[in-house]
Amino acid sequence: MDAWEAIILGIIQGFTEFLPVSSSGHLEIGKAILGDTSVPEESLLFTVILHFATALSTLVVFRKDVWEIISGLLKFKWNEETQFTVKIIVSMLPAVIIGLLFEEQLESFFGGNIAFVGAMLIVTAILLWLADRSKNTGKPVTFKDAFIIGISQAIAMLPGISRSGATISTSVLLGNDKSKAARFSFLMVVPLIFGKIAKDIVSGDLAAESANFSTMGLGFIAAFVSGLIACTWMISLVKKSKLSYFAIYCVIVGVIAIAVGLYQ
Repeated sequence: MDAWEAIILGIIQGFTEFLPVSSSGHLEIGKAILGDTSVPEESLLFTVILHFATALSTLVVFRKDVWEIISGLLKFKWNEETQFTVKIIVSMLPAVIIGLLFEEQLESFFGGNIAFVGAMLIVTAILLWLADRSKNTGKPVTFKDAFIIGISQAIAMLPGISRSGATISTSVLLGNDKSKAARFSFLMVVPLIFGKIAKDIVSGDLAAESANFSTMGLGFIAAFVSGLIACTWMISLVKKSKLSYFAIYCVIVGVIAIAVGLYQ
């Protein structure tokens, strides 16, 4: 992978992270198109680094929300901020369990199998289509909802299943307000990404000699900058526009990916 490929993949990550179209799926398709020959472990490492960049951009965009949550926690009371934090922790449990138990199996999916990615994009489209037919409400995310949404997030560890699409769709299907669902979806992934990075540092995975960190650094910067733009510009689009538009897009890209994957 050269510098330009890393930058292109970083931009893809930044602009697709906040839309329900699967950033990981687009990264796999992008790597296949660019002829990326990375082994699954290195390919997954690069994907994690790009997700880390967009997690940072999420913190920047939601800095007021994050500050309110931290301020509420420091009051050491069972207030709205503390409850929101506990819900985030509850939502993390399924992904943490799946990630720890099936890490090697998950890594094997990040090896350029774009036919599989295409099939998962169609699954994402179905979720979006179903959610689009749910009525918008003012119902907040409950603790039970948080755990169920967390299961969706765990399933979305597969490339092609949109994390935001799966979590927002699940939340909306549970009867939650779309705006609250989107906010919860974007914030719930941040601790998981930071935790993944910390785990890789401790285990030594990020010190792999085969990894080209200068190239990955360019991808990181590209993902961070494009993520800032995308999150600021498109987050309202995710909450206000019809999800069926994204469902149609996922079906089109999914069918093309399956066709190309089978042809190869």
